[in-house]
Amino acid sequence: MKMSRLVAFSSSLLLGAALALTGAGVANADSSAAVVDYVALGDSYSSGVGAGSYDGSSCKRSSRAYPALWAAANSPSSFDFAACSGARTNDVTGGQLGKLNASTDLVSISIGGNDAGFADVMTTCVLQSEATCLNRIATARAYVDSTLPGRLDSVYSAIRSKAPSAQVVVLGYPRFYQLGGSCIAGLSEKERAAINGASDHLNTATAKRAADHGFTFGDVRTTFTGHEICSGSSWLHSVNWLNIGESYHPTAAGQSGGYLPVFKSAL
Repeated sequence: MKMSRLVAFSSSLLLGAALALTGAGVANADSSAAVVDYVALGDSYSSGVGAGSYDGSSCKRSSRAYPALWAAANSPSSFDFAACSGARTNDVTGGQLGKLNASTDLVSISIGGNDAGFADVMTTCVLQSEATCLNRIATARAYVDSTLPGRLDSVYSAIRSKAPSAQVVVLGYPRFYQLGGSCIAGLSEKERAAINGASDHLNTATAKRAADHGFTFGDVRTTFTGHEICSGSSWLHSVNWLNIGESYHPTAAGQSGGYLPVFKSAL
């Protein structure tokens, strides 16, 4: 029965897109999500840290995060926002899966960056030498190769076990810097390139694990191109000494212009 609901949802999205080309059927397209039970999982890139308008919880869930934006526009029959700032893979399996069940139609998730030491990498690179920064990045890449795939498998298997009929969309991470851009201070160009390379490395590993579980991977690097730090039109916060937690996270524009279109496209 749930599969028929998901098929109907997918079909109605396609119909809505076709009708939109003629300027008709907008109400039908919006109402198609009314039968969808949606659960948003993951870390700060899904909870919306950096976008403002938080719910007051320690998880810093934002009404401007892509899951909340999609839910507000589509009015699903249920929306459970479980993503939490600072979450690692074990936080997802240990505390975010309670709302998943056989009736869940749609799941989104970004996870893995904190496991790989994202915050420590950026702190090291900002505060210490170039050599120390590059060594810390190498350690993170080695973790992505050796340990992260198994941790992602655990998360993805748990999601599929609890929500056997759901469409699962795994969102990746943007590159942080536009190389040769407008920045005249801060990290060296070599450090920026290495951080971008580490993001690519993480995305490649995540995309492979997602595909092996039959999930859809949403690559946000394309939508963030031209909007990295040093671009002059950044959708990412640079280091913010007055609010360290928002550093290197998407702005509200990054959520609406970088993440939301990729999520919608994956559907």
